[in-house]
Amino acid sequence: MTSKDLRQAGFLDPLRAESFLAGLPGDPKTWVRVCARCADPDFAVLTALRLAEADPPMLSGLIDEGGDRLARLVGVLGASPWWGDHLVAEPSRAEGVWVEPPPARRALLESLGADPGADLPIAAPRASADDMRRAYRRVLLDLVADDLASPDPVRDMPSVGSRLSDLADAALEAALALARRDIDPEGRARLAVIAMGKTGARELNYVSDVDVVYVVEPAEGVDEREAVELGARLAAIAAQACSGAGAEQPLWTVDANLRPEGRNGVLVRTLDSYVQYWRKWAQNWEFQALLKARPAAGDAELGRRFALTASEFVWSAAGREGFVENARAMRRRVEDSIPRNQADRELKLGRGGLRDVEFTVQLLQLVHGRTDESLRVASTVEAIDALSAGGYVARSDAAELKEHYCFLRAVEHRVQLTRMRRTHLVPTSAAELRSIGRAIDPERFATEADFLRELERVRSRVRELHEEVFYRPIITATAGLSPDEAALDEEGARARLAAIGYIDPNGALGHIGALTRGTSRRALIQRHLLPVFISWLADGADPDLGLLSFRTLSEQIGDSHWYLALLRDSGVAASRLCRMLPNSRWIAEALSTAPEAVAWLDSDADLEARMPAALGREVDSLIGRHPDAEDAAARTRAVRSRELLRSAMADLLIGIAPTRKAIAQATDAALIGALNIAQREDAERHGADRARVVFFAMGRYGGSESSYASDADVIACHAEAGGASPAEAAESATWIVNRVKALLGRTTSQMSVALDLDLRPEGRSGPMSRTVDSLRDYYSKWSSTWERQALLRARPVAGPAELIASAGDAIDALRWSGPLGAAGLKEIRLLKARMESERLPRGAEPARHVKLGPGGLSDVEWVVQLLQLRLASDHPAFRSPSTMEALEALVAEGAISAEDGEVLSAAWSLASRIRAGNVLTTGRMSGAKLDALPRDARELIPLARVLGYRAGSEADLEEDWMRAARRSRAVMDRLFWE
Repeated sequence: MTSKDLRQAGFLDPLRAESFLAGLPGDPKTWVRVCARCADPDFAVLTALRLAEADPPMLSGLIDEGGDRLARLVGVLGASPWWGDHLVAEPSRAEGVWVEPPPARRALLESLGADPGADLPIAAPRASADDMRRAYRRVLLDLVADDLASPDPVRDMPSVGSRLSDLADAALEAALALARRDIDPEGRARLAVIAMGKTGARELNYVSDVDVVYVVEPAEGVDEREAVELGARLAAIAAQACSGAGAEQPLWTVDANLRPEGRNGVLVRTLDSYVQYWRKWAQNWEFQALLKARPAAGDAELGRRFALTASEFVWSAAGREGFVENARAMRRRVEDSIPRNQADRELKLGRGGLRDVEFTVQLLQLVHGRTDESLRVASTVEAIDALSAGGYVARSDAAELKEHYCFLRAVEHRVQLTRMRRTHLVPTSAAELRSIGRAIDPERFATEADFLRELERVRSRVRELHEEVFYRPIITATAGLSPDEAALDEEGARARLAAIGYIDPNGALGHIGALTRGTSRRALIQRHLLPVFISWLADGADPDLGLLSFRTLSEQIGDSHWYLALLRDSGVAASRLCRMLPNSRWIAEALSTAPEAVAWLDSDADLEARMPAALGREVDSLIGRHPDAEDAAARTRAVRSRELLRSAMADLLIGIAPTRKAIAQATDAALIGALNIAQREDAERHGADRARVVFFAMGRYGGSESSYASDADVIACHAEAGGASPAEAAESATWIVNRVKALLGRTTSQMSVALDLDLRPEGRSGPMSRTVDSLRDYYSKWSSTWERQALLRARPVAGPAELIASAGDAIDALRWSGPLGAAGLKEIRLLKARMESERLPRGAEPARHVKLGPGGLSDVEWVVQLLQLRLASDHPAFRSPSTMEALEALVAEGAISAEDGEVLSAAWSLASRIRAGNVLTTGRMSGAKLDALPRDARELIPLARVLGYRAGSEADLEEDWMRAARRSRAVMDRLFWE
C-alpha cells in the first residue's frame, strides 16, 4: 500500500505504520481497513504489534476466524493506551473483547463465591476485593468494546451510561458481600446503598466518583444503635473494597458526601433520621440531589422505602421559599468556581457544558413534576423526552438538548477512556483531540479542527438553550404556586378563583376546561401555563375579561406553532399579555383582528413606533401591488390599525403617554395612501390627472397629538393639472376629497378614519377644496379670528411638495399676520366663554370632564394658542402646531413662568392620558364618556390600573385630577382672562 493510501486511512506517519504493519500477521490491507475506523490508527498498529509479540498465536487466530473480533480489538487499542497496556500485560484478557460475559451482578458475585440469587449475598471465605475488581474489568472491557465499535456512539450513549451504572451497582453489591462476610453474616443490620448523582440516574461515566448515601434499619430483635454501628462498618468496608489499596487497581471512589450534613454528618442513618433531617434542616440543593436517588445495592425493600419517602420531599421542594432563585444561584456558583485557565476546556461544569443541560432539566422537573408524574424520572435523557412530551419544552429545543447532551457525554467518555482517569477537561494536544473526534465519527471528525468546531457549536447552542429555558419567568411563577393551585383541581380552583378576584368562578372554570380539555399539545401546554396565567390575570382590573380574552385568542391561533411556544418560552411575552388582557377591552378586540401582534410582546424593539418613511414605503408598495381601490385602501387602513395596536400595547406595558406621535404618523400614512388611490382612480375616470390635491392636518391631529379615538381634522387645497379647466379641476378635487373620506371611513375589520373637513373656510357650507388663490383670497378678506386660531395647528400631510409650499404660504400669511389686536382678543374670549356654557355635554359633571371642564385640555390649549396669536408673529420659536412643544417654547423664552408651564403641562398630560385610557379600557371609540373621568367603579378601576395606580388607590386618581384641574384653571384664569 502507498503512503497516500495509508494517509487516507487515517495514519499520520505512513512510513512508520508500514514498518509496523509488516510485523503483524495476515494481509496488511485487512489491518488498514479496520484501523481506518478507529480513533488513532498509528497507535493501534503499534499496540497490536506489542500484543503480537506478547502472544503471537492470538492475532493470527483472530484473522483466521474472521468476523468482527479483530475490528473490536483494534477499536479498543486505537482509543485507549490504558486498555492497550492492560491487554499487553496479560493477553488472555483480550478474550473479553469478543466473548460476552455474564450479567454484571452475577459475574461479580460469582467471582467472590457468593450466591447471586440470595437476598443478602455473602462472599466465600477466601474471596477478596481483587477478585471482584478483576471481574469488574472483565465486564467493563466488553462494554468498552461495544461502545467503541458502535456506528453511532452519540445515539448509544444512554445505554452505555446505563450499563456502567448497572456495573457499579454490581460492584457495590459484591463489596457488601465481602463486608457482610467479615462484619455481619447473620444480617443483624439491614443496610441499603442508595445511588445518587449520575449513578442514581443510571448515566454513569467510565471513571467517576460513585455518589451514595446509606440507610439502615435493625433486623428483628436488634437494637437500633447496634444496627447503625454495624451499618457504618459495613459501609466503610464495602467502600474500601471498591476504592482502597490492593493488588488490582481501585475501581473508583465511593463518595458519601451527599449525605445529610456532608462530611460532618454520620455515615449511616435510619430512615426516620433522614425524614427528621429533611423536614427541619435540609437545604434546597439537597432535594435537587435526591431527585436522582435510587436503590443500588443491599436491602432492596428498605431501599425502595427510602426512595418512596424521599420522593415526597423531592416533589414538594419547588414550593419552598426561594427554591428557583437558589437553584439558579447554585449554577452560577458552580460556574464561578472553575479556574479561569480551564473554563473553555471544562465539559462538565463550564458554559455550555453538561451541567447547563442537567440544571435546566432538573429545575423544570422539580417545578412541574409536583403535578405531572410523567416528569418523575432520574435520567436526564428520559427527563428531556418527558418534558418534550408534556409540552414544557419545545420539541425542537428538546431534540437539540438531547442530542447535544449525548454528544458531550460521548466526548467525556472518550476523554476518560484514553487513560481511564477521572477528568472532564478537553485535552489541548492536537493528537488527542483528533483521536477523540475520530473515536466518535472518523468521517465527520477526521481532524482536530473538525472536532473542535463541532464541540464549540454544540456548547454555544447548549448555553443558549440553558439561558432561554433556565431563566424563564414562568418557572419562578409556577414554583410560587401551591400544589393545589398548580394542579387546577376543579373544587380547589373554584375557591381559589373567587378568592383572588374572579367575579364568575364558574364561568372562569368553563374557560379553563375549554382550554385544557383533551390530549393535544395545545391543551398540554395550556394546562401548565394556566395556573400561572390565572394568578397574573387576577392582578388586573377584570380577571374574568382577561381569561375570556385569553381563551378567545387561544382558540384563534392556539394551533399556530409559535403562539403557545412564545408564551411558554419567552422571558416577557406571557406576563405582558396577562397585564394587558384584564385591563383593556380595546386590546382584546384589536388582537382578535391581528393576533400575530402577540409576537411583538417578546421584544421591546417590536413595540417601538415605525419610522414615517418606512410606513410611507410600505403603503406605496401595497398600493402599487393592488390595483383594486377598495382592496388597496383596506390594506392601507390595515397598516394604520397595526401601528395603533403597536402604540396601544406600548402604552399599556410601558405607561400611557400623553401623546404618541406614532398615532398621527400612522394616520398620515393612511391619508397619503388614500389620496394616491383616489388620484389614481380620478385619472382613470378622465384619462388623465385633472387636479392635484393637498391635505393639511388640523386640531390635535395637526399637532401630532391624536388619541386612539380622535377624528382626523383636515382641510384640502388643489391646483389644476393636465390642462384641465378650473371647473374640471374643482370637480375632480371635490370627488377626490370625498373619495378619500369614503376610502378611509369604510367600516371593515380594519379601523376606519373619520375625516373631518368642518374647519375648512366657510365650514360645512364651503367647498370641500379650494385653490391656493381662493384660499388666500378668503383668508385675506373673510376669515374670522377663530379660523386664524384653528390654523395655528395646521400641518401639511399629503400632496405634491410645491402645492403644499404655496398653500402653506397662504396659511402662514394669516396665522402669523401680526400680534392679535384688542378686537381679536375680545372675540377669542367671547368664543371661549360661549364654549364653556354651551358645548359641555348635557348631564356631564364639569369637574370630571377632562376636555371641556375647568382646567382641562381646552383651557390649556386656549391659553397656549392665545399667547401664540399674540407673540408668534414676532417669535418664530413659538410657531409649533403641538400644544406641548409650543408650551415648552413659551416657558423657555420667558413668556410663561416655569411654574405656570409645569401646572398647565401636568393638567394637559393627565387629561390626555385619561382620554387614551378610557378608550383602551372600555374599547369604545366614540361617545361623551371618553372625555370624562368615570365615576362608576367598573370603569374607574381599570382606568386607574392602566394609568399606573395600584389596586385600591382609584381615589388617588380622582384626587390627582381634581388637584391638577384646579391648579390649571387658576393659571388659565390669570393668563387668559386678565
